[in-house]
Amino acid sequence: MLDPSSSEEESDELLEEERQDVLVAAGGSSQRSLPPPSRDSRGREAGAARAASPSPSVLSEGREEQERLQREEREKRLRLQLYVFIARCIAHPFNAKQPTDMARRQQKLNKQQLQILKERFQAFLNGETQIVADEAFCNAVRSYYEVFLKSDRVARMVHSGGCSASDFRDVFKKNIEKRVRSLPEIDGLSKETVLSSWLAKYDAIYRGEEDFCKQPNRMALSAVSELILSKEQLYEMFQQILGIKKLEHQLIYNACQLDNGDEQAAQIRRELDGRLQLAEQMARERKFPKFVTREMENTYIEELRSSVNLLMANLESLPVSKGGPEFKLQKLKRSQNSAFLDIGDENEVQLSKSDVVLSFTLEIVIMEVQGLKSVAPNRIVYCTMEVEGGEKLQTDQAEASRPQWGTQGDFTTTHPRPVVKVKLFTESTGVLALEDKELGRVVLYPTSNSPKSPDLHKMIVPKNSQDSDLKIKLAVRMDKPPHMKHCGYLYALGQKVWKRWKKRYFVLVQVSQYTFAMCSYREKKSEPQELMQLEGYTVDYTAPHTGLQGGRMFFNAVKEGDTVIFASDDEQDRILWVQAMYRATGQSYKPIPASQAQKMNPKGGNVNTEISPLYADRGQKHGMDEFISANPCKFDHASLFRLLQRQTLDHRLNDSYSCLGWFSPGQVFVLDEYCARYGVRGCHRHLCYLSELIEHSENGSVIDPTLLHYSFAFCASHVHGNRPDGIGTVSVEEKERFEEIKDRLSSLLENQISHFRYCFPFGRPEGALKATLSLLERVLMKDIATPIPAEEVKKVVRKCLEKAALINYTRLTEYAKIEATAEKDTETMNQATPARKLEEVLHLAELCIEVLQQNEEHHSEAFAWWPELLAEHAEKFLSLYSVDMDSALEAQPQDSWDSFPLFQLLNNALRNDTFLCNGKFHKHLQEIFVPMVIRYIDLMESSIAQSIHRGLEQESWQPVNNGSATSEDLFWKLDALQMFVFDLHWPEPEFAGHLEQRLKLMATDMIEACVKRTRIAFELKLQKMNKTTDLRIPSSLCTMFNVLVDAKKQTAKLCILDGGQEQQYHSKIDDLVEESVKEIISLLVSKVVSVLEGVLSKLSRYDEGTFFSSLVSFTVKAAAKYVDVPKPGMDLADTYIMFVRQNQDILREKVNEEMYIEKLFDQWYSNSMKVICMWLADRLDVQLHIYQLKTLIKIVKKTYRDFRLQGVLEGTLNSKTYDTVHSRLTVEEATVSVTDGGGLQGITMKDSDEEEG
Repeated sequence: MLDPSSSEEESDELLEEERQDVLVAAGGSSQRSLPPPSRDSRGREAGAARAASPSPSVLSEGREEQERLQREEREKRLRLQLYVFIARCIAHPFNAKQPTDMARRQQKLNKQQLQILKERFQAFLNGETQIVADEAFCNAVRSYYEVFLKSDRVARMVHSGGCSASDFRDVFKKNIEKRVRSLPEIDGLSKETVLSSWLAKYDAIYRGEEDFCKQPNRMALSAVSELILSKEQLYEMFQQILGIKKLEHQLIYNACQLDNGDEQAAQIRRELDGRLQLAEQMARERKFPKFVTREMENTYIEELRSSVNLLMANLESLPVSKGGPEFKLQKLKRSQNSAFLDIGDENEVQLSKSDVVLSFTLEIVIMEVQGLKSVAPNRIVYCTMEVEGGEKLQTDQAEASRPQWGTQGDFTTTHPRPVVKVKLFTESTGVLALEDKELGRVVLYPTSNSPKSPDLHKMIVPKNSQDSDLKIKLAVRMDKPPHMKHCGYLYALGQKVWKRWKKRYFVLVQVSQYTFAMCSYREKKSEPQELMQLEGYTVDYTAPHTGLQGGRMFFNAVKEGDTVIFASDDEQDRILWVQAMYRATGQSYKPIPASQAQKMNPKGGNVNTEISPLYADRGQKHGMDEFISANPCKFDHASLFRLLQRQTLDHRLNDSYSCLGWFSPGQVFVLDEYCARYGVRGCHRHLCYLSELIEHSENGSVIDPTLLHYSFAFCASHVHGNRPDGIGTVSVEEKERFEEIKDRLSSLLENQISHFRYCFPFGRPEGALKATLSLLERVLMKDIATPIPAEEVKKVVRKCLEKAALINYTRLTEYAKIEATAEKDTETMNQATPARKLEEVLHLAELCIEVLQQNEEHHSEAFAWWPELLAEHAEKFLSLYSVDMDSALEAQPQDSWDSFPLFQLLNNALRNDTFLCNGKFHKHLQEIFVPMVIRYIDLMESSIAQSIHRGLEQESWQPVNNGSATSEDLFWKLDALQMFVFDLHWPEPEFAGHLEQRLKLMATDMIEACVKRTRIAFELKLQKMNKTTDLRIPSSLCTMFNVLVDAKKQTAKLCILDGGQEQQYHSKIDDLVEESVKEIISLLVSKVVSVLEGVLSKLSRYDEGTFFSSLVSFTVKAAAKYVDVPKPGMDLADTYIMFVRQNQDILREKVNEEMYIEKLFDQWYSNSMKVICMWLADRLDVQLHIYQLKTLIKIVKKTYRDFRLQGVLEGTLNSKTYDTVHSRLTVEEATVSVTDGGGLQGITMKDSDEEEG
């Protein structure tokens, strides 16, 4: 807000260029010329000249100081003159109203408030507030704080006054809406509820805790400027705008009689008449502004007349007195013809006597009666009152000893000179009395000028009454209707009316804003006896007429062919009558009494002043008479308005609202009224406005492009002859200024689009960038009718966005400290290590992606007409980044893979963008990284192959997770390599397919080599194992088994590809693994079955007919006679059973795949039964030895039981082989039980499940 005390100094430069235009004298008028130096100053100058000559520098400084003081004085005078015109516009507006449909502006944020806001959000993030919030909300606030609040672009926008609290809230709301949409749905909690809760918490953080304790203060003027302002508030606002002191305003207010509506209406009528005279003078002298065509000169005069006609019609449409009682006079019907132009023309409307009928309200208050003696004290008395021709009212009753009432009666009459009768009565006591007795009466003849205070009046009493001194105290108040401007008694003599010199009661009646009449009335008459319409008359003071008897102070009203002489009884009454008639006639000449004229101009010169005589001395004393009496028609209001609008805009941009260049309703109202009243052309107004807005915008202020568009469209329409305000004339100056402003505006818009990230940060003000683009299209149009081709607009926008790419990247690198302007920083950058360069270029890539995302989020809607242009801008932006990226990548050592995160970061950002995916930069990025990816895969393939070879050669086959150390390492590397390539998300489908195919085939080859090497190692390990019952399957064999099992699982993940040869190739490796598993199962089964064969070979020693069998039988029988001989063959059976069980447990514990264990057990059991069956088949004709039978029974039964416990299915357990073995052993058991008395000693094929293990 401007400081009124310092506005004079602050506006020195602002007013300098306006001074000469405004102070151009019109015909050498004394009001326009600057006063000559005073006698004292001339004396001082002469004395200085006579004194010793000072040095040139002192003289120069003295001249500069004197010029500065003179300049300040001229500017001060100019502002005072302008304030007089503005004050009249505010005091009596008749064209404009304060608009109520303007968008309400928000309070702006300043730098201190932004800093406080940052501190509040930082306190919340540090947990220093009482606001409870979840992690998601904290993350949203942290992002808002880091990205938005700490942004230097936001700080610049706040500094320029373009940010409000609602802007900050809208950005946060837009941010959290995107976040909340990405959250998973929660039953019973809608996302709208989450949004509302988050916004409420944001508001709590924004307000802070101390704001709740603040008491509301009185609103300053700037805080209520968005509201409808009163006249006093408008005066105060423009005092601040123009730097007018309060005392100066008060002097101007009183001297101009701003509170007198009649005086202001008369001033307007004089101004309009002066404008008409100037138009006529211009038409006669043919002095016109320079127009684009000569035909416009006559049109210009018609436009001037038409504009004055319109103002007259507006003034005519106003009620006579705003805010007064209802105007009941018949409204005159006037046509829009030359009667408005030629006052007093024959075509003017003549008034009839019925047009000036007035309506008065009378109040009669009866207080008391004095001197009543003829009535007994206890008698009842009362009063009646009436206005002749109206109703009669009566007071309350009172005792004669105390005749007091205080009763008021209200009457309405149309008589300017009514007759009021008040009578005093007493009640008659006689039986035959029909009426009460009248004790006295009084008859009054009040007028609107009569005293309003109570007074004693002597009453007329009946004859022979004792009350000779009867008086009544009463008050009669007769109001003055708003359309009765003055009244009183005058002597008059005219040629057409009042042809006899006599005293009459006159009333000056205002019928409408332009129609006044002098009417003379008789008593008890509502219509005037005679009337004279004042249009065309000129009133002035005159000397006394010696031939007329009556009246002391004379004045007259003169018109062509008529003169009316008036006279009053005193000087003050004459002055009041002349002032009232001067306002009514609308004359430009201001009559001045001879005595006052002598005081104001002692040399006898002609003084044309419009200052009120009541304030003339005071205004002259303070030096205000020059400004108040200045003729508005002699000023260059175009230049004055330019100054006014500039000062108002400066004030508006410095108030507490984020106005974006829009005036407040009160300011719009005053500017509209000034333009209409003083004839400021609409094109000139908008050209000045555009010039000021462009200048402020160039200096960093935030201006609404919609406002620029509105003013530019108005000017363009006017210059091209479309008459937006009905004005068809176009001056050369307007056209030239329009072209100049058009070029300035075009440059400004292109500059703003080139700096769109900084002129419209985060899309603020909302819709401003889109409106700027729309305005640019309008500015590029050659005329208003021919639309510009879309390609031309596109070409300009493309050029702007190319500049924007360079600007954005330059500022980004400055922010990231990648490109330093200082030589020292440049050397430091050049000497940085490759790792440091890569780190910096990676950070820069993050910033670039953030910039592109912000452009998409906040600015893409504005460029919706040309989305490809925004994509081109992004490509240009990224091409600038690619220079730094290429430089950093070239500095990296060969076979360094630290740059892959850079590719992933950029590629992930680009591949999801419709326009940037596989664009120029994206392809360039791929071209750089294709050799690196291929090289990396080649090296990884060689490394994995070598690790397999070395690992398997040195493999200890200790179990590690699902296999051995080598297999785990292999599968991890293959999976990591494939995941790495997958995470690259290579955008080109062909190369991506090639990479996938290569990795799958590489995985297939590696797994195949691993499987083959493992199978060979398995066979070698198995060959080294013995075949006795001491054999225990080592963990290394189980690990090998697990490696193959894991390889089968990994093939499904690492080797599978959809379709064609890849699928077939995968089938081959799958078959290879399956075949290898089967082979090692067979090898392992063969190994463990060979142990059973060894046991059976031992039992073969007991076959009948062999030497060993006979020897054993003899030895046992012989020994049995003397000692207990152990059961033969039980140790062998137990040892084998223990072998089977322990190896089953080993396999069950150490082999990971259940399916393959079951297969192994199935084969083991089946092969074991086959071996036993074949062994028995070889002895079909021979009875088994008792020891063979017992051993086999135990082995078979225990084997059956153990494998059943291990999950071998019934179908496998009860195979034909088993049935054959079971049958043979059962027969052998029966034979032994018959032939051998000792039997099997409890070993039997029956109930074997009940035997203990």
